[in-house]
Amino acid sequence: MSLAPSIVERAAAYRYYMDRAAAISPAFVSGETVASGLKVAAAYEPKQFLQGAMAYGAIVALQDPAFVAGVRQYAGNAQQRQQIAYEIMKDPAYVVGIAGADSAASLVKAALGDDGNKFYAAGKTVKQAAYDVQKQSWSKADVVGREMRLSEAKSLGARPVVGDVAQTTRLQQAVTGGQPLVISGATTGAPPYTPIVIRSMAVAALAVLGQASEANLATLEAIMVDPNAASCANMAKLNLYQCLAVSKPHYEDVFCLGQHAMMDTARCVIKASGQPEPFEPRFVPTVRENASYKPTPVKKPAAKKPAKKG
Repeated sequence: MSLAPSIVERAAAYRYYMDRAAAISPAFVSGETVASGLKVAAAYEPKQFLQGAMAYGAIVALQDPAFVAGVRQYAGNAQQRQQIAYEIMKDPAYVVGIAGADSAASLVKAALGDDGNKFYAAGKTVKQAAYDVQKQSWSKADVVGREMRLSEAKSLGARPVVGDVAQTTRLQQAVTGGQPLVISGATTGAPPYTPIVIRSMAVAALAVLGQASEANLATLEAIMVDPNAASCANMAKLNLYQCLAVSKPHYEDVFCLGQHAMMDTARCVIKASGQPEPFEPRFVPTVRENASYKPTPVKKPAAKKPAKKG
């Protein structure tokens, strides 16, 4: 059982980003601390991020003994092994029919959903800080070099993340069984599963079948695609850039960070995992919060003309 090092590295990059971004503190004391938070949260390239989520999901699926055993029953015969691998490559959903798939899917759903929910909760505290810091004079000052700040966010959003070496080693050991992962937020579930959960298990199954080496990288990358999740992540980025483009004082940057860089991105991960999306009630702001959010004016009904007397 082996997984291409470059796939493990993508999982490590995902893990590195999620751990750092979810740890952003809402205790802002200056524009510099806000800028630092933005640099951390904006630093992911959507395609690599989603591939990293699926790579991490694949490693999680490999932690399920029932699923690994279910795949291994086809691994003894070379011809049968190649046939099953071909079926998975042709249609990743084929893995759902393998013994142990339900328990593996539940693990992946739990792991990714837990990541997303922790990130979302952190984003909510940062978003709340956008209102709390308005009591502090520094937060009302305009951001210096606004165009440069936006340009840097876009640059960070197009640059691949490099994972931590220790994290990469730990995940590699989890693939081989040397150091199993501890998955929190356990959940149960049954089909249908989301594309990201299914494709994570497909990569894991190919790893068990010996078809997930660097030589199979092009095939693995073709499997690790989900247009809906990609659209969600790209929209989160677009919303962040639009928010920063019109943001002026520091507290508005805090809002952009909490809502778009963190909560929007986290919602994409939660949705991709198949766990329920968090509910946020819509409201009309009573104070100026961000220039990108303006309530739609309510038109007064036209006055009725008095009826003519016959």
